[in-house]
Amino acid sequence: MEMGIAAVGTAFGERLDVAQTAHEYGLEPAAALRMGYESYHRLKRGDTATALAGRAAGQALQEAGIGIDGVDLIVVGNSDMPEYLGWDPSAAVARELGARDIPTVLFTQSCAAWAPALDHAAGAMALDPGMETVLLVLVNAVSDAHSNRMDFNATVASDGAAAAVLRRGHPRLRRLASAQVTNPEYADFFRIEYGGSAAPVAPTGAGNRELDPKIAIYHYFNRDPQRFEEFEEEIRGRLAHVVDLALTRAGRKRADLARLIYINDNQKAIHEAAEALGLPPDRSNAALARGLGHLGAADQLVSLWRHVEAGELTDGQLVALAGVAAPGMHWMCTLIEV
Repeated sequence: MEMGIAAVGTAFGERLDVAQTAHEYGLEPAAALRMGYESYHRLKRGDTATALAGRAAGQALQEAGIGIDGVDLIVVGNSDMPEYLGWDPSAAVARELGARDIPTVLFTQSCAAWAPALDHAAGAMALDPGMETVLLVLVNAVSDAHSNRMDFNATVASDGAAAAVLRRGHPRLRRLASAQVTNPEYADFFRIEYGGSAAPVAPTGAGNRELDPKIAIYHYFNRDPQRFEEFEEEIRGRLAHVVDLALTRAGRKRADLARLIYINDNQKAIHEAAEALGLPPDRSNAALARGLGHLGAADQLVSLWRHVEAGELTDGQLVALAGVAAPGMHWMCTLIEV
């Protein structure tokens, strides 16, 4: 069953300069800039992830020339804290779009959410021959009350959304195959400590923003630099493995890859990811990441579309959408043929 991307829409918060706003997050400008980001996006007060997702989805539908009634399924990936607990953002996005009786599904695997969301769309089409069009919506809106967007995972987190109209048999931007692996040993990495059912309220004098998850990981490895280095090698090795697994499923090989679109990580991490696959950094999304910031689950789709719009990808080229999600930890890859 072939499925392709017929149209994409994007929406972002206000674009801000990293150096000029670093002090708001307790960083010196030079320290923030060392990660390699120049700008990022932040929602204005009162704006919401649901509204952001709705704007991206509305644009995608308009580009595809259809209304919401032309959609058979809505799949939403939300990579940060939801606006409310005990609440389904996918239904809220559907309401934002004026949908009626269209089924929705939600994925919340942090910045990995895009991969199972895209797989679910493909699987739904495979199971139901009458399903022709799926609206995929990926959104990231950082809760500044729960984490420090500039001092959480060596990235500058950004608020944005991307939506894609996926159509059965569409000849362009076709999904070929995917793969995902998880190492549950690291299930507690980068968790937000307070606000869940285990610890709903932070102790007096403590808070999520006061905790540095990078330090917690270093302590997990007993402050042993060699063990931490081995962990970083595992990140790169598992990335190469999951890309190779997807390539094998598609009957392709690494030499066929035209570009790697990784998470909008810091520059060092993106360069290392490209090198792990034998690609030069200029055949990755490294340059885009500088200005976009880390858009969580929306990274890969936003970057793919930016490369398409810039004419940097041509018909028939093979692109690996790939990444690693620290909460989890998950490694994933989806192959797209332009």
